[in-house]
Amino acid sequence: MRLFFIADRILIEYFYISLPLNSYLDTLTHIVLGACIGEAIAGKQLGKKALLLGALAQNIPDIDIAASFWLPTTADLLAHRGFTHSILFALLLSPLLARLSARMFSSSGMTSRRWLYFWCIQILIHIFIDAFNAYGTGWFEPFSHYRISFNTLFVADPLLSIWPLVAFLVLLVKRKNYNKRKFWSLLALSLSSAYLLLSISFKLVIDNRVAQNLKNNNESYSRFFTTPTPLNILLWYVVVQKDSGYSTGYSSILDSHPVMNYHYSSRNESLLSMPCDTTDKKNLIRFSQGYYTAELRHDSLVFNDLRFGEILGWEREHPQPVFYYYLQYPGSNKLIVQRGRFAGWDKAAFKRFIRRIRGLR
Repeated sequence: MRLFFIADRILIEYFYISLPLNSYLDTLTHIVLGACIGEAIAGKQLGKKALLLGALAQNIPDIDIAASFWLPTTADLLAHRGFTHSILFALLLSPLLARLSARMFSSSGMTSRRWLYFWCIQILIHIFIDAFNAYGTGWFEPFSHYRISFNTLFVADPLLSIWPLVAFLVLLVKRKNYNKRKFWSLLALSLSSAYLLLSISFKLVIDNRVAQNLKNNNESYSRFFTTPTPLNILLWYVVVQKDSGYSTGYSSILDSHPVMNYHYSSRNESLLSMPCDTTDKKNLIRFSQGYYTAELRHDSLVFNDLRFGEILGWEREHPQPVFYYYLQYPGSNKLIVQRGRFAGWDKAAFKRFIRRIRGLR
């Protein structure tokens, strides 16, 4: 019991410190991951420049954030992780970057073919990793708008990032002739890959549990969706689509009694016939991949995308979705994916969250 108490205190303090930094963790992950990949591919030829170029290469697909300066909010949602996260983008840009790099670093000993490998691998790994969370990634743009979402990771997971971060710091401090540089980079990449595989195995367990629960309860449904809750892969958020709405619930890998309790939300499709911007409405329906509800909040029409979770949903009877958009007041919709994610959280809430992760209700 004493051990559980100490572990709880560490986790609560860690989550409390980390949550305000959540929006930066995704970028940090790509930076340190790219640096380790750069070291593994080109460290021998480029020295510590491989870390810098790797970090830069890994973040190239996120140049699409520049679109937010001129695109309307709903159009920006679709543009992000769109074409710059496509396989075609990687295949078109990599040869250009390889040719430029071969000229700029002609004395490095890197061949044009190895430069091509360097840039292509970095960009492809970025778009591959991004497909593991709920946002969706446009691998097949512009030929298909279908978004790939494996839903096995939260958008920022510290246990995925910590290994390449440690390796990056070691490689940054050690001399370029340090004989274990490649070892550190490969170790970090191996541990992150193992964590990714673990997240996939946990999702399979949760998906099987959900399907079995629905079968045991003789519930009819068209499809269901599962994704991890913030910063972990133990507690999962579940959305079950039914004829006119959705049932949402939570399940932890550590639950001793895996029977799930759901609360139901009507889709309220008829509300979307109210006056609002038609383009915004169409963009949001497409972005949500069909997991949405509409509601009137303070006499304002609100669109909820259910994929991003609920505000303290594991402890509230009727939680509010994290993602909500005011259809009749588009100017009030800045940072709509982030704004509700940690609303109402404090140390007491974190403690209850850790308790629920442990399978305690």
